[in-house]
Amino acid sequence: MLKNNNIHRSFKLNSTSFTTKEDLLSFSKEINDSIFSFLSDWFNEGDYVIVQTSGSTGKPKSIQLKKEFMINSALATGDFFNLKENTTTLLCLSTDYIAGKMILVRALILGWELDIVDPVSSPLKGLKKEYDFSAMVPLQLRNSLSELYKLKQLIVGGGVVSNDLISAIQNVSTKVYATYGMTETITHIAVKKLNQFVISDEKSIYQTLPNIKLSQDVRNCLVIEASKLSEERIVTNDVVNLISDTQFEWLGRFDNVINSGGVKLHPEKIEEKLSAIISSRFFVIAEQDRALGERLVLVVEGKKQLINFSKAESLTKYETPKQTYFIKDFVETETKKIQRIETLKKYYDS
Repeated sequence: MLKNNNIHRSFKLNSTSFTTKEDLLSFSKEINDSIFSFLSDWFNEGDYVIVQTSGSTGKPKSIQLKKEFMINSALATGDFFNLKENTTTLLCLSTDYIAGKMILVRALILGWELDIVDPVSSPLKGLKKEYDFSAMVPLQLRNSLSELYKLKQLIVGGGVVSNDLISAIQNVSTKVYATYGMTETITHIAVKKLNQFVISDEKSIYQTLPNIKLSQDVRNCLVIEASKLSEERIVTNDVVNLISDTQFEWLGRFDNVINSGGVKLHPEKIEEKLSAIISSRFFVIAEQDRALGERLVLVVEGKKQLINFSKAESLTKYETPKQTYFIKDFVETETKKIQRIETLKKYYDS
């Protein structure tokens, strides 16, 4: 196993090879400060790096990750996706956060040929080169459909991939996977196919990477045991249908569950149904109600439109929003994740 202060002999950054970490650091400084700062931390004598959480499920915070665990994560990804040395890879995510940082770590450890572009919404636009592997957020995927042939394999994280976007990628040559993970698990610990299905069940099932064991707590939330990634069990707030200790179906966030008149509603599952009839960005959320305690409301980004809920397949009367609000722009984190509560507050204040 390579130590973190070594550079794989096959590693290249923007078509350039390096014999020393000093050469790489000097080169990275010309790309951007974020990459230089992370690589400086990576190559120092410490056992840990400090990373920032995205803040999508709470206030952003800094946490400490063991370099050894980051290497283990890189090796697991390489093994799962069969990404050996000389894999060509495009980094189009911000290296301010763990997803972008781990692309760098995988390239260094596994010996990839890594090209870096700005983390814009259409990262493949204008690129003539084709790549074996990349990672994107759903917005980047949506804006790259016509040029997706430039990638052989793609992982998508940082948000739910809507049903209409899943439909749009069914006939592309690229193998596309949704990822499940968080900063604390050093990015993904499980993936599920989004296209090129062999059996229909693959659409909703996450499969873990090597050396991950799953269970549930009393809330039916996912518990992760990954001794090569974390020294402690990780108890999540994600409600799941546990299929085995390596497979699960994600149902939604425990802290998003809406109790409306005694009926428990999972916003993420309702949004999956509504995505077939709403093309704009949207979400559903709880609003205080005198009779029900909480009522389900729909928040849509953009201009007011007519929404016919009867066209949403299998949407029950309990899952039908009691009110719809339209707002010009959603409030987002720096990683482009929607901040639901802050967006609703923005609507109230407008």
